[in-house]
Amino acid sequence: MISDEVKKDLTNTIEKIGALLDENWLLSKEDQIKKIDEEILLPDFWARSDAKEVLKLLSVLKKEVSKYHELNKLKDELLVTLELYEESPDNFDKEVLELLHKAQELSKEVEIERFLNEPYDDLNAFVSFATGAGGVDAQDWTEMLLKMYLRFFEKKGFEAKIVDESFGEEAGIKSATVYVKGEFAYGLLKGEAGVHRLVRISPFDANKRRHTSFALVEVVPEMEEVEDIELDEKDLKIDIFRASGHGGQNVQKVETAVRITHIPTGIVATCQDERSQAQNKAIAMKILKSKLLLLEKKKHEEAIKDLKGEFRSIEWGNEIRSYVLQPYKLAKDHRTGVEIGNVDEVLQGEIDEFIWAYLKSKK
Repeated sequence: MISDEVKKDLTNTIEKIGALLDENWLLSKEDQIKKIDEEILLPDFWARSDAKEVLKLLSVLKKEVSKYHELNKLKDELLVTLELYEESPDNFDKEVLELLHKAQELSKEVEIERFLNEPYDDLNAFVSFATGAGGVDAQDWTEMLLKMYLRFFEKKGFEAKIVDESFGEEAGIKSATVYVKGEFAYGLLKGEAGVHRLVRISPFDANKRRHTSFALVEVVPEMEEVEDIELDEKDLKIDIFRASGHGGQNVQKVETAVRITHIPTGIVATCQDERSQAQNKAIAMKILKSKLLLLEKKKHEEAIKDLKGEFRSIEWGNEIRSYVLQPYKLAKDHRTGVEIGNVDEVLQGEIDEFIWAYLKSKK
């Protein structure tokens, strides 16, 4: 017999592998292999300038197809294992876990190769939050959104550090930036860029009316090549200010926070988490350069649209996802149509379903 926990892991892994085993994808890859095999037999193939690239593509395609068949075989083995051991009087957790681990590792590898193979997907990320329309409610919503993502980062095993945070006068936050370090952090998070809408009974309204609030999420990869970018000092506006806080004796008395504005583009980067002004300036400069490098590599508008997330006014009609707490409970992604009724669980960081649905919709 296998324990309920192992049975649950088995079932979840089988379902995950089933979602990856797309027969149309397999037929497409096999068709590509067949065409390349035919090209190689042509007399003039080796005279082509792209011959090496074509052979490299063929090798990649064959590896992908091989992994597909291996994953399909593991899925069958898991199904047989579940059937054989579910009602057995003996405990088979140890034996099953070895097979389960192998299947999970391969499915993760295939999933990453299938959906996270774009430029920058494997990089760390800077995730920024900004308050939109909605007043104090929007500031509170922005803080709720920040906490949701921090919980998600924790669940994923990512290292997350808040490098900038501007608090609201009454409640919540006006803005924040988090440095996220982890495997394929940017690739997983890039689809989260956009306007997020909350509908609820306002805790700040004495009449208990329903309010709608908006917050913007922006995602930028941590670029390795930023040291190669030279910036003209006259193009930079550097502001030094006191790091903000909720108040009390721990609020800094010295001005160490740094805000850097790139005047030609209007791009702003801020850091206030480090102890010294020099450290904050270095991190703010790295964030700024990462954003500028996107512009350089993706030709201005395309960089903002594809990598940073297309700019949208933080208000009605521009939301990518809605979180409704009243008069019913529902979290809905307007790009993919995915709906989750347990909004409380979503706000605790359970957003994988949204993320993978978006990534798959782009393939």
